[in-house]
Amino acid sequence: MPFSGSRYLVIAVLITRTPRPIELHVKRTRKGLGRRARPDELKAADLETTVIERLLKAIAEEDVEIMAVIVDKQAILRPPADAEDIYREAVTRVVRHCVDRHPRLELWLDKRYTKPALRDQLERTLREGIADLAQQVVLVHQEDSRKQKGLQAVDHVAWALYQKYERGGRLYQILEGKIVVEEVVSHHLW
Repeated sequence: MPFSGSRYLVIAVLITRTPRPIELHVKRTRKGLGRRARPDELKAADLETTVIERLLKAIAEEDVEIMAVIVDKQAILRPPADAEDIYREAVTRVVRHCVDRHPRLELWLDKRYTKPALRDQLERTLREGIADLAQQVVLVHQEDSRKQKGLQAVDHVAWALYQKYERGGRLYQILEGKIVVEEVVSHHLW
């Protein structure tokens, strides 16, 4: 197996016309945790399942769509020279799904890279990957998730999908009715 760690890479997008209610759910969840909350960010991996469930239920009550691309890393027999190509392709695939349904899109991505050249490469790969789609206008923002509550909500959505593939789908079931696209990618050769 070419990768260590988890078997799956999950890239999720939470689409809403009104992000404010989602941000308020994250804010209320943090407030409910009091001193138990990390001071900078609400991460699903750090929380009790009951807290995650409560936040996911609140998100599922909103007018949202979820799109996800899940890469089965175990299926990759010959990885690319740059492992980040897998991440960039997964992001591009999920954004294509979004643009297919919503040609005018403002997209916030977690600021994965500290180097501007890597952020530019991600955006260039993404733009090249959607260039053939008609009538699309996509504004891309790469933000620190500590400052962007919407990205913290998406972290919980991605966690629920990840749990489905790694361990079972209890958290996934909360969101199941909101999932519009769930593509599993299992390339043998990259």
